[in-house]
Amino acid sequence: MSMMSFNALPSAAAVYGAYASVSSSVMLLKTTYYQIVPLQVQEYINSAISRFFTKRIIVEEENSLLTLIIEENDEYNYSNHLFDSFELYMATKAIPTTNCLRIFQPSNKSKQLTTKIAQQETITEFYEGVTITCTFRFRDSKDTSEKKNQQERVSSDEKQWFELCFEKEHKDVVMNSYIPFVLKQVEALENSKKDLQLYSYSGGSWSPTVLQHSSTFETLAMEPSEKKALMDDLDLFVKRRDYFKKVGRAWKRGYLLYGPPGTGKSSLVAAMANYLKFDIFDLQLMNVGSDSGLRRLLMGIENRSILVIEDIDCSINLHDRNTLADDHKPKSNSQFTLSGLLNFIDGIWSSCGDERIIIFTTNYKDKLDPALLRPGRMDMHIHMSYLTMNGFKCLASTYLDMKQQHWRFREIEELLESVEATPAEVAEELMRSCDADVCLGALVDFLKEKKRKRASVETNNVEHKTNNGESTTDEVELLPEAKRIKTNGVNVTAT
Repeated sequence: MSMMSFNALPSAAAVYGAYASVSSSVMLLKTTYYQIVPLQVQEYINSAISRFFTKRIIVEEENSLLTLIIEENDEYNYSNHLFDSFELYMATKAIPTTNCLRIFQPSNKSKQLTTKIAQQETITEFYEGVTITCTFRFRDSKDTSEKKNQQERVSSDEKQWFELCFEKEHKDVVMNSYIPFVLKQVEALENSKKDLQLYSYSGGSWSPTVLQHSSTFETLAMEPSEKKALMDDLDLFVKRRDYFKKVGRAWKRGYLLYGPPGTGKSSLVAAMANYLKFDIFDLQLMNVGSDSGLRRLLMGIENRSILVIEDIDCSINLHDRNTLADDHKPKSNSQFTLSGLLNFIDGIWSSCGDERIIIFTTNYKDKLDPALLRPGRMDMHIHMSYLTMNGFKCLASTYLDMKQQHWRFREIEELLESVEATPAEVAEELMRSCDADVCLGALVDFLKEKKRKRASVETNNVEHKTNNGESTTDEVELLPEAKRIKTNGVNVTAT
């Protein structure tokens, strides 16, 4: 049986002969075609065949692609945040072959430049093995022509959109992974490059201006250990979004800055804003007419921001919620109450935003209602005290660029231990001249004069008490505070 099958197969000579016969026939037909068919007809036939196969390939490719349209505005003319995000993100992906970019400066006070890709530019990106082509397109509503000068500025009359093109099979990757990735990248980009804003409330709305305060933790005249403690607390706060959500708490943190005037409370607020890249909302409570007005303020405060209420002990007369006596009511016409403020800090209205920091400043902590100071409202109490030697060295490094020990430092340290000098006072003396020796000499004279005046006042007090038959023994009452960390000039109470 196997022998019969083997014999039935054609021989190699037969196969070669058949191939030669077919080849000869094809060559004969080809020769006849070129000799008989006119050249114009040949070109027409060849062109028709080429168009047929090319069109079929293009149709197959188009059928395998998906295009997502990201328009600038929706049908109600509301802006599309996704469009703004892609506009910023695609500018970071510009390549040397990109022909045109748009560049902006938000204001003459802004230090940042914003770059965006221009009309009809296309950027190709590879994300997790997926090829994504992004094209920026526009159409003028007054002129329907698709061709315009690339250098012409896009006006408000033009409709703008992005087209994301990719293989259909990768739709889930683009929708569920790539787009969230772009949004996250843009958020980080905006936070790192944006100009911080300082908002003030007047006329029923928040008015912004560029925050130009250059204070940082490196330039603050605070104890190094206290700087680190505060920075660690801020770092932990911004990382715990999921934790706050898990425990059912509003994602916020409260700080109380208290101490004598000139000890750097406002500079610390600016340093925190510069460190976190948070905008500052400065609220004067006397501008709040009622509790409902405060709620409107809350709705107007953005996420990733710091709300500052300075000198809260003297900005408004906050009466006790349980006291109805007339002498405890606010002296102004404001209907704003302590209860309204407390509800704003940690009540139900405090949950109307994320990643917020609330800061109260005061010169007199003991004048504040205890209800304002408990944990959950003011989580960390920071005592800004008089200048210490460590704080002075920081000021000397900042103002005089002094990195080494100076022969005047020992005398200055002895004087700082015997007098109460604020960082603001010492900084003023260090700015008197560009010569470090002149500035330090002036500072020594200033501290000696403060010491002399203090001694004179103490002498007068002793003489007055003696003449009146009073005791001259100094009595000091120590009031313990929970979990206080005391250092050379700054006390931090974590409640």
